[in-house]
Amino acid sequence: MSDDDMKKTTLATLIFSISFGAVAAQHDHEHFSEIGNQGGKAATQATIDYNQDFSKTLNYKDTRAFDNNNRGLIAAFDQKTGDLIRNSFDFIDPSAANADKAPESVNPSLWRQAVLNQAATGLYEVVPGKVYQVRGADLASISFIRSDNGWIAYDVLLTKESAEQSLKFFQEHVPEDGDLPVVAMIYSHSHADHFGGSRAIKDAFPNLKVYGSKNITKEIVDENVLAGNAMSRRTAYQYGATLNRHEHGIVDAALAKGLSTGEITYVLPDYELNQQDEFETLTIDGLEMIFMDASGTEASSEMVTYIPSLKTLWSAELTYQGMHNLYTLRGAKVRDGLLWSKKINEMLHTWGNETEVLFSAHSAPVWGNEEISDFLKMQRDAYGFTHNQTLRLANDGYVMQDLGDKIYDVMPESIQKAWHTNGYHGTYSHNARAVYNMYLGYFDMVPANLNPLPAAPQAEKFVEYMGGSEVILKKAHADFDKGEYRFVATVLSKVVKTEPSNKDARKLLADTYEQLGYQSEGAGWRNIYLTGAQELRIGTKPGAPKTASADVLANMTVENLFDYMAVRVDSLKAQNTPFTLNVVLPDSKETFFVEMSNGNMSNIKVDKALEADATLYVNRTDVTKLVLKQTTLKALFESKEAGLKGDQTVLNKLMASLVEFDEKFEIVPRPAKGEEVDAQLYEKTGDHTGHKH
Repeated sequence: MSDDDMKKTTLATLIFSISFGAVAAQHDHEHFSEIGNQGGKAATQATIDYNQDFSKTLNYKDTRAFDNNNRGLIAAFDQKTGDLIRNSFDFIDPSAANADKAPESVNPSLWRQAVLNQAATGLYEVVPGKVYQVRGADLASISFIRSDNGWIAYDVLLTKESAEQSLKFFQEHVPEDGDLPVVAMIYSHSHADHFGGSRAIKDAFPNLKVYGSKNITKEIVDENVLAGNAMSRRTAYQYGATLNRHEHGIVDAALAKGLSTGEITYVLPDYELNQQDEFETLTIDGLEMIFMDASGTEASSEMVTYIPSLKTLWSAELTYQGMHNLYTLRGAKVRDGLLWSKKINEMLHTWGNETEVLFSAHSAPVWGNEEISDFLKMQRDAYGFTHNQTLRLANDGYVMQDLGDKIYDVMPESIQKAWHTNGYHGTYSHNARAVYNMYLGYFDMVPANLNPLPAAPQAEKFVEYMGGSEVILKKAHADFDKGEYRFVATVLSKVVKTEPSNKDARKLLADTYEQLGYQSEGAGWRNIYLTGAQELRIGTKPGAPKTASADVLANMTVENLFDYMAVRVDSLKAQNTPFTLNVVLPDSKETFFVEMSNGNMSNIKVDKALEADATLYVNRTDVTKLVLKQTTLKALFESKEAGLKGDQTVLNKLMASLVEFDEKFEIVPRPAKGEEVDAQLYEKTGDHTGHKH
């Protein structure tokens, strides 16, 4: 191979490594239904007793959320639209009369939420002739607001496929003006279930204008790329991506029934709001809308919207029928509960006296000024309570491990009794610990916790101190029979970590996780426990979502791309191969200086190329094409549209330092091949939905 050929090949490989994973913009199509029926084991008597006692604390007479959900139904889903998500949960009867009839294997409060979300089944009229929602086709709802010449689409679902079908369903069933175009598209915030279907809307109406919340593109990239591999793996646990939809598996996703499958897309906004002021008023196709910045609450980039002419308030994701996450279990920066509470309070005091309709990205709307005021106050106080009482307890010496239980001991009865403040998505337990971590970090100041052993050697010593695995298993079986699952899980996790081939310990730990899942009110908790049980029994299965979106990566800055590459550098490999590299982008008139030193890769934007070992020339527009795999750097180099001057070995050094992430890294100790336990629970059958009730 000639030097030129080697240069071209190395450069092409380099760009491929930058865009690693970029084309996997959809969920893995080897989905949960291929895993099997997942009958699961029966609930134990301890779990049955726990759930029955829990049920006695719930106010089933309050059916207002069901009344609101059923109000304004224009058309129920046809088969194709229902098949997006809802039909795979058809073992759940969506009537309010089923709300208190939880199976033994489902926490009764979570079951009621699952029934409520199953009741979302089509196109709904929110404001007569003006505002409509398609609810039940994805994790979020898509809203259509009538403007002078057409429709404004607000939050456009998770995937292109779901948005395309929902748009078609809306056009076919809206009572009038279904033939009018979508003239604008708005993203309320930077989470994928609110922008992921954008390409479908844009393809259908190429001339529409796109609006987004403050700094939305930056925040999308920041959240989904640098820790993207870890987040994807953790997301599979939180949403139960490899579990079946069944009374022993997934029953709900808290915000709605679940995630649609398909391509996550992103159309770059033409205009990002609230760049200068907290409030910004725009008239979009004749409709006046007031946008309030709420960034730093549920999302790093978020806004709420008031429509004065309709007396209608869009709360984005600051409110829904449940308690949200201050810390999301998939992994993200801790959210500010105090700011969240204050922003809801600001909505209440700015527009609360005149608002007649409150609607949002999840759950049904709320109608009536008094009802809306009460709803917002309770939502405000739920987040304020969690923040303030956590810090009160912390200032009295309670530590993070204590707060998960203690926060419930100090919960006011009014918050406990209100359905829409229950912990389906964000539990008070993990939210309280998030507040502690936000202010005080993970360390509780107990010296023993300052520098503990790593997980594996700690587990080994733990088992040794307790007299070995046989002694532990005997005690664990006894505690399991008494329903003391929380400590059984703790101690058996040490045994399986130390002795991964111990089938008896593996079976009992999986059984324990399963019962904890059956007791969990939080949908994420349930899914995490049940996924842990599944992986302990049969290992990791296909079905995990991939968050790397081609559209998201295409909108990364060059600095973002280099930051992402720096995360993939193995410091031990790189420590002995330092280099410097200029990257010049002629079309955008940008230059970056990249340096590998001390095993770390840094980058900085500079005014002009510095003295360096090598200089790479490539247009910014071509970088986008490379990330989208619409071209190769080899082709660009051959056409003289890209080039390299200087030391060829710089690129070899960089390539040699990069690692590929394991997309299925181990979370619980997986069984070796042939060492699976209770595999019959996951054998394929013709029925993937479970028994109907």
